[in-house]
Formats: sequence, structure tokens, C-alpha cells
Amino acid sequence: MSDKPFDPHPTHRNFYGRRHGKTLRPSQKDYLAEDLGPLRPRGITPADNPDRTPIDPAEMFGRACPVWLEIGFGGGEHMVHMAATYPEIGIVGCEPFINGVAMLVGKIKAAGVSNVSVHPGDARDMMDVLPDGAIARAFLNYPDPWPKTRHHRRRFVTPEHLLPLHRVMAAGAEFRVATDIPSYVRQTLEEVPKAGFVLDSLRAEAWPDWPSTRYEQKALREGRCPTYLSFRRV
Repeated sequence: MSDKPFDPHPTHRNFYGRRHGKTLRPSQKDYLAEDLGPLRPRGITPADNPDRTPIDPAEMFGRACPVWLEIGFGGGEHMVHMAATYPEIGIVGCEPFINGVAMLVGKIKAAGVSNVSVHPGDARDMMDVLPDGAIARAFLNYPDPWPKTRHHRRRFVTPEHLLPLHRVMAAGAEFRVATDIPSYVRQTLEEVPKAGFVLDSLRAEAWPDWPSTRYEQKALREGRCPTYLSFRRV
């Protein structure tokens, strides 16, 4: 785990999403100061690993195990649920929004799960240093919709993100996408197969092991219909 203080401002890439929201509560500040450090993997950021040397995923969990990747974990409900449901796997989450990181760390403490690793930054940095085929399953749950057409290139489902994801996923590994934005569904169906994935399923009902998240609940309250897509890495 990293001993360096968390730097939320990577300098080598453009980043368009939020990094900070409302003022953190004292308990959340304590989570970041006292509990985040042991959960952070080493060698992910360019500052920690300027040569971008591949990391050993087993070091994130202290053991060899199947590794799952959550890209943008929001408030952490899904990630903690998956860690508790599947204790035999290790799940690493990437999230640059520091308020979400604080919420996740609080949930990890409350749930008592230990098979988790937290990168409080850009998922692209993580994918830079993961070995080929290291990820057994990946999740993209209710990503930033970037609704304006001119901003669609900022979405995760673009070659800039999907090609590195394809490289780090194992052959046959599952990539799950959940969104309530119709244009995001269309872009996902267009771009993900071109990056080397095949569509397994597209449905309105969530997966059997899905925990309802705040983003799903908000979509349902506001009358938007979620879509759940599963792809396989070729």
C-alpha cells in the first residue's frame, strides 16, 4: 500500500469530471486521513510509478485471487456488496471523486470486508500498469452521462478507455455496464464490440447479484428506465 499522501490532481491527462463535492464531514475526513492509506495500491499514479512498470495484482490483496475492477464506484454500495458476496475474489475500485471515496471507505469499515483495494483517481492510471489479462470481471455502473453531444467523446465507452480495458481483461471475462441514458446505451452498443467484446445480454432487469444503488434509485424516481448490458472479452 502507498505511504505517499494522496494527490488528487494527476498532471499527465485531461480530466473532465468532478473531484470534489460538498464539504466532507469530520468522520469522512478521518476516513481519508486514517483509513484510506492501507487500502491504496502502490505504483498506480505516474508520480508513484513514472516508468509505468506493471504491478502484481496479488499485492493489492495479499494473495493470488481473481481480480475484479469497478470503474467509478460512486458511493461504493455496489463495490462493498460484491466484496461481501464474493469473499474469494479481490475487487479494486477507481474513483477520482473524493466524496465518493470517503463514502466508500466508511462502508468498507462498516461492512468489515478486507478483499478490497481503492485507487482514488483515474481508472486509466490503473489500466496503464495492470498486466495483460489481469481482470476477471469489470463494472461500469451509471457512469457520468455527459449528455451533450459534443461531450460524448468524454464518456468511458470510447477507444481511449475501451482498448486499455480490453488489454487488461482476461479472455472470456465479463464487462457489465449499467446506465439510464438511452444515448449511452447506443454508444455502448456501437463502441464496445469494436474494442474486442461481444454482447451477451441487454435487459431492463438487473443482474441477480445486483444491489440497488443511489443512482439507480434516482433514475427510477425521475422516470428513466435503466438498461443492463453484459459483454464478453474476446
